[in-house]
Amino acid sequence: MSARTRIDLHQVGCIRIGAGIMTDCARDCADTGVKNALIVTSAPIARLAEGLCAALRGAGVTPHLWLGPDGEPTRADFAEALALASSVDAGFLIGLGGGSAMDVAKLVAAMHRSSQTFDEVVGIDLLAGRSLPLACIPTTAGTGSEVTPIAILEDEQAQLKKGVVSRHLVPDFAYLDAALTTSMPHKVTASTGLDALTHCIEAYANRFAHPVVDSWALQGIGLIAANLERACNEPDNLAAREAMLIGSHMGGLCLGPVNTAAVHALAYPLGGEFHVPHGVANSLLLPHVIRFNAETDPARYARIGHAMGLPDTSDAAADAEACIAEIERLSAAAGIDRRLSDVGISSNALPKMAAAAMTVQRLLRNNPREVTEADALRIYEAAL
Repeated sequence: MSARTRIDLHQVGCIRIGAGIMTDCARDCADTGVKNALIVTSAPIARLAEGLCAALRGAGVTPHLWLGPDGEPTRADFAEALALASSVDAGFLIGLGGGSAMDVAKLVAAMHRSSQTFDEVVGIDLLAGRSLPLACIPTTAGTGSEVTPIAILEDEQAQLKKGVVSRHLVPDFAYLDAALTTSMPHKVTASTGLDALTHCIEAYANRFAHPVVDSWALQGIGLIAANLERACNEPDNLAAREAMLIGSHMGGLCLGPVNTAAVHALAYPLGGEFHVPHGVANSLLLPHVIRFNAETDPARYARIGHAMGLPDTSDAAADAEACIAEIERLSAAAGIDRRLSDVGISSNALPKMAAAAMTVQRLLRNNPREVTEADALRIYEAAL
């Protein structure tokens, strides 16, 4: 693995952490001098926005809500939110929710009154700028989107997720409020937690791994491994919830300078065609991609296992296999589906999925081992 000679560390301007910290967003919003704020969230968690709306009104800012779907955002969802931002003359964007809501908010803030189309900005560093101030408030501990320069939408026609990567997508404000995550259902806690773990693992075992990012990744791995089961089984445990939020945030910090790799690339077709939740898709593939990669570089995965609390036996191959076993144990303990067949995917779908995964070269190029279409097919077959 060769480290980059330079990395871009795009940072959120202000990060606030603590139970109840969400309402501080109203003060930060009012300080920008705007009159209208658009809150991008989803219908199932709209009640979480009530306190924020009240705080905004108290600060002299009129809140407007866009309620998106409870699932992966599509291009149609984005277009609808963008139109609402124009109609209410939004001066400030707030993403409240999981990665879906935050990603839509990031894109709306960037493309409000822009001459660019979504197709023109898909890819890396193609976005011309951002016109509105932006705050993100995660209600799940998974994507770390509140700190990333990345936004993902599902292209309905292509049946594939498409990503926009730009420094202009990094929010101005982020609020890590553990109290907002206590109402997450067990399955959402589990799947988003495994998503965050995958971010950290793929950033650490990466062709472009960097010592600074390694420290974030290992810290995130340790926090998530130690707290995921507690967060699932003790939903009101604020200490575990905050640890998961911080672990997710550490994973998000890794995504800008290094990003993910083959697990995410191979997971995209599961979400685009079969609508498998993103965290579940990652957890289904993670052990199999690690086993594929560890054939050529077991040491990185051994160290990931050590960060998860496993003993160092000085046998890299054995410790890498123990890492895989621990990930599988953690996923099972959290109640995550373990096989592609468990989520309705048959062997007939695998060749098409392998071909679709090959189109996600922006992530495959980061993988520590080259992945061919034949390799992708074998990984899917192992996960079936």
